[in-house]
This record gives sequence, structure tokens and C-alpha cells, in this order.
Amino acid sequence: MNTIDQIASQIVDAAFKIHSKLGPGLLESAYEACMAHELVKRGFMVERQRPQPVIYDEIEIEVGYRLDLLVNDSVIIELKAVEQLLPIHQAQLLTYLKLSGKTLGFLINFNVPLIKQGIRRIANQFEEP
Repeated sequence: MNTIDQIASQIVDAAFKIHSKLGPGLLESAYEACMAHELVKRGFMVERQRPQPVIYDEIEIEVGYRLDLLVNDSVIIELKAVEQLLPIHQAQLLTYLKLSGKTLGFLINFNVPLIKQGIRRIANQFEEP
């Protein structure tokens, strides 16, 4: 059984490995496929493009939200390949954390010279829906 911190450590390590081999400049979908592959190789269960409904009045409403990656049903990874991360990107991940009730997420932008500049660890500070 992997703890959240062990999963988090492996996510960061996988991002470093992928960025060191591929560098910046690819499409987000390419990094998503590589991250999923790398994490599965490391023994994790990874769901790609998992639908995330909105719960309103105790009704599940499908509005098209998709989690890029969900690792071991506990950590959300939102991937980007953009010039710079914007506040809206962080807000997107915070929304996914709130809607899903998950406690930890990573916002990873691969379009940076050094991957450490593109990784943000974000904790859920909301109550479960």
C-alpha cells in the first residue's frame, strides 16, 4: 500500500524522468500518455481523462470536466504544456480537488526549461462534497 507522500514522490520523480528525456515542446496529450505509462510501470493504478461530475442538490451533473490523471484513486494530476502557468490553471485543479473530495493534486507544466519550475503541489482545503 502506497501512502499519499509515496505516491507524490513517485509523481515528481516520473515528471523529472520524462522531462529529462523529452524536454519541453510536446503536446499536453503526449506528456499525459508518458506520465500514465511511467506511473503504471511503477505499480500504480492510473486513470486517464476520468470524468468529474458536479454534485448539485444531490444530483450528479455531467458537465464535461475531466481529470487528466488520477493515481491510485487518491492523487489528481493536471498536466499543462503552456508558456506559463496562470491562476486559472491552479483554480482548475482546486476545483477538481473540491469536487472529487481528493486531498492532493499536482499541477505540472512540462513547457519549462527545468521541470522543478513547472511542478506545483496543491492540497485540498475544502470539505468533501
